[in-house]
This record gives sequence, C-alpha cells and structure tokens, in this order.
Amino acid sequence: MSRIFIWWIGEAAADRAALEHVAARLAAAFRAPVALWEAPERPRHAYDPRRRQHASGMILRWLLEAGPGAGKVLGITDRDLFIPILTYVFGEAQLGGSAAVVSTARLVERADARGGGPLLARLEKEALHEVGHAFGLVHCGTPRCVMSRSAAVKDVDAKEPALCPECRVRLQELDVGGP
Repeated sequence: MSRIFIWWIGEAAADRAALEHVAARLAAAFRAPVALWEAPERPRHAYDPRRRQHASGMILRWLLEAGPGAGKVLGITDRDLFIPILTYVFGEAQLGGSAAVVSTARLVERADARGGGPLLARLEKEALHEVGHAFGLVHCGTPRCVMSRSAAVKDVDAKEPALCPECRVRLQELDVGGP
C-alpha cells in the first residue's frame, strides 16, 4: 500500500484545514495512509513567462526529485497550470506513477476566495481525480464519477467526490484497495 504525501507548493500561505480535509478524503477513498509533507522548496523553474503559467509536467518531475521519495506525492498549488496542448489544466498526474499536481487557480471561479464552499469541494474532487490517475485509473465515461474528464469548472461541480462502482472495481483490480 502506497503512502500518499500532500505538499503545499503554492506561493500564498497554506490553508492547513483545507489540506487536512483533502488528506482525510484521500485516505478514505484509497485506503492508504496520508501525511502532509512540508518543505520550503517551490518549483519556480516551471514558470513560463510567455504563457504566464506554470508547466505541470515540469512540476511533476520536480515533485519526484524534491519530494519525500517514497509513495505518492500530490503537490497542491495556487499557480495556474498548463500543458503544451491545452490552455490550462486543473491538474496532472503520472498514470500509475508517483507524482500528481492540482492547482486552485482556476477552481476559484465563482467560489469563495478564502477557500470555503465550492473551492474546497472542487479541490477535493480534483485531488481525488489526480491521485486516482497516480494509482493507475484512467478517465471514466460515467459523468458524475470523480474520474470523469473536466474541461471547465462546471464539469468539476457536476462530479461527485467519489469513484463510481466501476472505478472502485478497477482500483481493487490494480491492487490498491479502495472502499
């Protein structure tokens, strides 16, 4: 069973209550121990001045090098993320790998900027989604499943903060566990 580490890598001060909420949800969903990882380093080299965004792929590689070194690591940031073929992403993960990243930058749309309400629910869903990829789950065709695709905030809002029955079975088949 892989341990999951959550590491705040944003520029603003970390919202510890939000991180602990996400940790509890990840622990329940993946039946894995979850711990907050704290270190002062930040992936500033991932900033692309032309796009005024951070390259999520570079952050994934950095998390593997700078992170705890065992288990899975979820970096959570307040910086806007992109991959070369998309305008933005809410997050990215190595499929079946050790690193994942989620950004709150675009999840704040029409949300309480202090981190409550819709922002916390959106962060929870995107964290579950990206860590699901790290455990080997692919995108799901069930619209309300947390593993379904999200091209816009409305898609995140439409999801449930849980795996559908089919994804739970896939997770068990991947020998991860799950509820």
